Amino acid sequence: MATSEGSNLPPFSPTTEFTFTESPNPGWKHGQSVETTPEGQAWMEGEKAGWTVLDTSKEEMRKIYSVLVSGIVPRPVAFVSSISEDGFENLAPFSWFNQACLNPPIITLACLSNSKSAKDTARNIKSTKGFTVNIISEPWIEQANFASIDAPYGISEWPITGLTKAPSVQVKAARVKESAFVLECELYQAVEIKNPQTDAVSSTLILGLVKYIHMRNDVIGPTGGTIDPGKLKAVGRLGGLNYSKVSEGYTLERPAWKDFGDKILESISASNP
Repeated sequence: MATSEGSNLPPFSPTTEFTFTESPNPGWKHGQSVETTPEGQAWMEGEKAGWTVLDTSKEEMRKIYSVLVSGIVPRPVAFVSSISEDGFENLAPFSWFNQACLNPPIITLACLSNSKSAKDTARNIKSTKGFTVNIISEPWIEQANFASIDAPYGISEWPITGLTKAPSVQVKAARVKESAFVLECELYQAVEIKNPQTDAVSSTLILGLVKYIHMRNDVIGPTGGTIDPGKLKAVGRLGGLNYSKVSEGYTLERPAWKDFGDKILESISASNP
């Protein structure tokens, strides 16, 4: 059976639209166990195989890394453009990235100390304060992936990726013109993460304040001014060298106590006479 790292693979099928389906178990009611559906019962059968528990204080970091990036999936990918104090430009992809909070709008970016491109990015952001996060879309994933090359300091990834610089509003670092959704950020805080056993800095956690959001008009949905995932065609990061695409989803309403509270209390009372 071919894997994503093999050569005997079917051709890529580009995302043409985002499709909504029913949720996995649309008939589920509060209080019902997972095993009340055939799919849930089959899922819970897997527990009979037992568990593997890793003690992170004793395992090798390489193993912990492999397990975490394969289990915490899919992850959004930040394609970060930064510039050094002496004008050298850097472009690097990061999957240790996400939103942190809304007010103020903060994103997080973890720069591992054992990664050259990550160290360059962290140094640049701490010295010049500004950077851009460019969401990667399917049509240019190969170009973005090539920016992860271990180029020596002073060699810009821009010309070797074939990507195009676009001006930012405030920060010196350029936007990626090919990216349809870009966050223009300034440094809010840089936190040095230390290994609790050695006290050595293992990563720099960048908190970025989002100053401007650049949205290409053709990826904005018809209602509410939000992004249409089928048009953005964002890629996600999996374990190993694997990526994923976003082409299908489903909606689940958030429950409100005013709608379910009485029934929940009744069921609790019935089960605890």
